[in-house]
Amino acid sequence: MTKQEKVEFVINTLNEIYPEIPIPLDHKDPYTLLIAVLLSAQSTDVKVNQITPLLFEKASTPYEMVKLSVEEIREIIKPVGLSPMKSKGIHGLSEILIEKYNGKVPASFEALESFPAVGHKTASVVMAQAFNVPAFPVDTHIHRLMYRWNLSNGKSVAQTEKDAKRLFPEENWNKLHLQIIWYGREYSPARGWNLDKDIITKTIGRKTVLQAYAKNKKETRTKK
Repeated sequence: MTKQEKVEFVINTLNEIYPEIPIPLDHKDPYTLLIAVLLSAQSTDVKVNQITPLLFEKASTPYEMVKLSVEEIREIIKPVGLSPMKSKGIHGLSEILIEKYNGKVPASFEALESFPAVGHKTASVVMAQAFNVPAFPVDTHIHRLMYRWNLSNGKSVAQTEKDAKRLFPEENWNKLHLQIIWYGREYSPARGWNLDKDIITKTIGRKTVLQAYAKNKKETRTKK
């Protein structure tokens, strides 16, 4: 298969498995999405979706959020981890939104990335999912799968994003990055991976990855 054929195979397979794709983080508007994505750093979407209703019940707008102290925010979000940095970030960006943007989340990568605790990936998710601007946020699942599929060398998340944007048509980015995340969780996880269920990697996977999987399987059988 040529690289182009591989790309088409990935797109077609994912469209068959996930014709409609839900956004993993519960939110009601760009602000609550921004907070949810910020909270999801080094945490799980499941955990974030348990915490955000408690936070948004107290404050679901920047104006309400700044009335809470950093300590109060931290107490609520503790279970998602990195709460000292995230609580300061949430309070700080809420202040900036009020001062500079009339309480509205700006549809700009540059503006979003200037906010405390907001990196490129968080900004990309908000731009894609809140404003439908083409972006390709790369999380651990996408980074892992792009390497397994031999579509990127896995050296860095920035490189993986560059390769994904170069290979996949721009009109597919927003849907595709979510499809790959769901596929990674369900069919191609880091642990407990069953290649027989992972049709994409089985078909187009990097040779060294497939060889390592086969070797590992053989060794596991021998130990038994």
